[in-house]
Amino acid sequence: MPGLSTLVRGTGPALLLVHGAGGSVQANYGPVLGTLTRHFTVVAPDLPGSGRSPLAAGPLDLERLADDVVAAAVSAGHDSFHLAGYSMGCAVAATIAVRHPERVGAMVLSAPFTRVDAETRARIAEWRSLLDGPRGVLGRFVLSVMCSEGYLARLTPEQADGFAELVAATVPAGTTGHIDLILEIDLAGLLPRVTRPTLVIGATRDRLLSPHLAREVADLVPGSKYADLACGHAISLEAAAPWADLITGYLTSV
Repeated sequence: MPGLSTLVRGTGPALLLVHGAGGSVQANYGPVLGTLTRHFTVVAPDLPGSGRSPLAAGPLDLERLADDVVAAAVSAGHDSFHLAGYSMGCAVAATIAVRHPERVGAMVLSAPFTRVDAETRARIAEWRSLLDGPRGVLGRFVLSVMCSEGYLARLTPEQADGFAELVAATVPAGTTGHIDLILEIDLAGLLPRVTRPTLVIGATRDRLLSPHLAREVADLVPGSKYADLACGHAISLEAAAPWADLITGYLTSV
């Protein structure tokens, strides 16, 4: 497939970011890019059908996607890098760490999963079913699962409506393919093969992915460290500063 549109910004060691399903570099990492680029040269491709990256010609394949993300980094002039994945992007990052360990320094996985459990699968299936319906309904649903109950309670009705409209207006064309990939992912055999230093970050108030899924990932990655944030799935929206601190603190320490 054609190359992925890639943001490259900052100075210092390279940090390859991989965003989540139905997101983009700006949507998932925008609030922390300023902090990250003070420590790293951030290399951040938009996945197929997100941002300015073209749609994939067919169903997404995790290993092919991982190789394409690596190719984007190499094309940007970075043969080695740290890795940071978010949500579905964690599966891509972990696959890179196993398939291309010689390129990877250390890795941070935020809101990851080994495979989705029944409750999460039901929420994601509902998300997929709404993609072909009214955008307003889709926007309100995504807002309800991406943000914690406490965060939503602090929004005025006007703010909530505005967020939902923004979500509805910015749904990436590749979202259906991203979601289909989520439902197929099973990293149970791959995560124990990770050899790079890894920090796993959980979101304890996540309402899209069951919060215990991040702990399961940490248990499977040999020697990994675990930390959590008291926020919903949209970490950059609810906990940008502490999230950036965890990422930079860990990667600069190893």
